[in-house]
Amino acid sequence: MHRVSNKHLIYAMSPKNEPVLTVEAGSVVTFETCDCFEDQIQSADVVFNELDWNRVNPATGPVFVEGAEPGDILAVEIQKIKIGTQAVMVTGPNLGVLGSVLTENIVKVIPVTDNHVQLDSFSIPLNPMIGVIGTAPKEGSISCGTPDMHGGNMDCKQMREGTTLLLPVNVPGALFALGDLHAAMADGEASVCGAEIAGEVTVKLTVIKGKKWPLPMAVNQEHVMTIVSHKELDVAADQAVIHMVNFLHDEYHVPKADAISLISLAGDVRICQIVDPLKTARVELPIQYLEQVGFSREMLK
Repeated sequence: MHRVSNKHLIYAMSPKNEPVLTVEAGSVVTFETCDCFEDQIQSADVVFNELDWNRVNPATGPVFVEGAEPGDILAVEIQKIKIGTQAVMVTGPNLGVLGSVLTENIVKVIPVTDNHVQLDSFSIPLNPMIGVIGTAPKEGSISCGTPDMHGGNMDCKQMREGTTLLLPVNVPGALFALGDLHAAMADGEASVCGAEIAGEVTVKLTVIKGKKWPLPMAVNQEHVMTIVSHKELDVAADQAVIHMVNFLHDEYHVPKADAISLISLAGDVRICQIVDPLKTARVELPIQYLEQVGFSREMLK
């Protein structure tokens, strides 16, 4: 197994990033991660205005995957997420949905005990997930705090153990990176963060060739998902639906009228996050309906 230290951090995904590790397709890699503040917050006494906001949302990597060429799909099987024992949260003016109402910055240190995070008197079950996960874009540099077609800061709570994320390969080797773990986070991420925590993630990196699927997509035991980020949430949600329709039609020849009707009956349109520079939505269609037309999780391995 390969390992990438959290000393190898990037703050933007770019084709110009030098890979810190080269692996064969099919390799298993463990990424050590910092929290989204690069572990700058160790207690609630930290001076908020002294945080270095240029070090926010770092990703560990990137990793060069041999055989991954532009036009391919990188399948990222999330095998294990290991988190620390202490998470942090912040909110305040200009942050999150209540940023226009709050008048002071609040920093909280949140213990992780007994499979829960402890937010004051509230005990919330863990749902460890990855906030930032993606490949390099074809050109330019995209902040790790921004989601887009390459993945990035999608803050999708389905990026958890057992999910396989499908990402576009835009440059040779894909240049894959991840970070920004959450011990717990709900759809929306309304305050601007989840329970931000350091940890490590083990993934298997596989290359799929010859498929023109609407990416990013994700697959787990329960659902096949299409994921879209856009400045306007309405557009992201509509486009995620269209992507699922196109997937059913182009790959499995389901008539578009039948595809949209199936989504209307069985597919859930959900919000990933509403607080990043681009908002992110997803469509979750139960995998049983995809299997009826020929889809199999085995094709992702």
